[in-house]
Amino acid sequence: MSNPFEKSDAQYLVLVNDELQYSLWPVDGAVPAGWSVTLPAAPRQVCLDYIEEHWTDMRPKSVAQAEFAG
Repeated sequence: MSNPFEKSDAQYLVLVNDELQYSLWPVDGAVPAGWSVTLPAAPRQVCLDYIEEHWTDMRPKSVAQAEFAG
């Protein structure tokens, strides 16, 4: 059984949650609760590039805000 997250020739979505965390997601999988599509179906490498460009702070949003306020 192959890993659905590692198929270089498959289409994926990029998901984001309220904490501004990103996820690569198989296009045929149901989007989990709490996540929304931020990049529609695209090749895996396009999705990975999108995540690298947009997810510049690995801390959850709530942690980053607390550190900024503190």
